[in-house]
Amino acid sequence: MNSETDNYSKLRTFFNEEYHSLKAYAKSKIENAADRDAEDIVQDVALNLFLRANNPLPINNVAGFVYNSLRNRIIDILRTKKERSSIENELEERLLEFSELLYGKSDNSYSDQMKNELKKAILKLKPLYRKIIIAIDFEGFTYNEISFETGIPEGTLMSRRHRAISLLYKALESKKEHSN
Repeated sequence: MNSETDNYSKLRTFFNEEYHSLKAYAKSKIENAADRDAEDIVQDVALNLFLRANNPLPINNVAGFVYNSLRNRIIDILRTKKERSSIENELEERLLEFSELLYGKSDNSYSDQMKNELKKAILKLKPLYRKIIIAIDFEGFTYNEISFETGIPEGTLMSRRHRAISLLYKALESKKEHSN
């Protein structure tokens, strides 16, 4: 039996036997999202895998291959949904949260001038510092996700963010004094 037919056969057998388990797995990962259907996600992954079943390399661990593909698709969907939401409003909210992190919670909101100064200060940071601030505080990624994607240890990422916040605080402290 050639690997092309073997891959297709392995995938067909696995999906026939484990379809409900795959659907339950997908549902457990997206249960808080009413606009997504676990069955649609599983079928989308199945379609993509069957289309690529003609690959001459054999699939040795079918379960691991399918579950990793399903997990990756779920992550893609969740991230795409995040990007579709009003990015401007989300970034503005994150900017306010970040301002509160720097200065503490107050009864009054920050002036537009101070928000603009914070934006400028973030843009002036070194790229390593700017990237971690944007990823954690504005895009909502976790240290674990960034570490997984970049290979940089979580502790290093935390140190960079802490240093970036310190630099921003110093840069904005003088601006705050001038505006008072």
